[in-house]
Amino acid sequence: MSGAGGGGGGGAGQWLRSLAFVAQMYAVMALMALAFLPWAAVSRDGAFAGIRSYCRWVRWSAARMLGLRSELRGEVPSGEVLIAAKHQSFFDIILLCSVLPRPRFIMKKELRWTPVLGWYAMRIGCVPVDRGRRGAAIRAMLDEVKAGRREPGQLIIYPQGTRVAPGDRRPYKVGSGILYHETGAPCIPAATNVGVFWPRQGILRRPGLALVEFLPAIPPGLPLEAFMARLEAAIEGASDRLRAEAEAGAEAEAEAEAGVLPRGGR
Repeated sequence: MSGAGGGGGGGAGQWLRSLAFVAQMYAVMALMALAFLPWAAVSRDGAFAGIRSYCRWVRWSAARMLGLRSELRGEVPSGEVLIAAKHQSFFDIILLCSVLPRPRFIMKKELRWTPVLGWYAMRIGCVPVDRGRRGAAIRAMLDEVKAGRREPGQLIIYPQGTRVAPGDRRPYKVGSGILYHETGAPCIPAATNVGVFWPRQGILRRPGLALVEFLPAIPPGLPLEAFMARLEAAIEGASDRLRAEAEAGAEAEAEAEAGVLPRGGR
């Protein structure tokens, strides 16, 4: 279990700021969706532009309203690549879509009916799959991916298949390995610590520095088991490192709020 949640930024004031932030976040989502709709309806470029603009707004407003800054590390992928990303909350999606030029997600099929999000997700070429039927889901996923290869982009899959809280362990599913094998594309692992500040559920968002880090590419051609082992070790190791960084920052902020200088401080 993450220890950062016990740090600063959890009082009533932060909860009220979080509530205001969430309210404006969804209000702006609706407004931007309508503003970009005419362009998005005739061109995917408009859909990508609308999503990117909205995600950058969320990052900006989170920093101003909550003290929740965000940063992406490593080389931002471009072209036809597979990204296998750690998924902790909606905020890691926001960070990815704020910088990737043509992101497409493997997503659970129920999301396609979500107001606003579902239409834009399908417009940019996201791939809905039925997670309850594993074999059929993998075959459908591959068919959808192959059908969409006419437009190069960054295909994003969450290897654990769901949001996982910082410090928790969930098995890595074979779907990411099959996609890696079938597409023949390099795989970029991506680690994160966003769940320390923006949890899977609830209103409260904590101040700090949320990170997504693009890790060195795994080249195509590895056997399935070797790929899966390398992928899990890379993502989990880097996510644990980023979580430790977040917790150390939260402790330093709590000490500063209490008027205690950190060791070695001026």
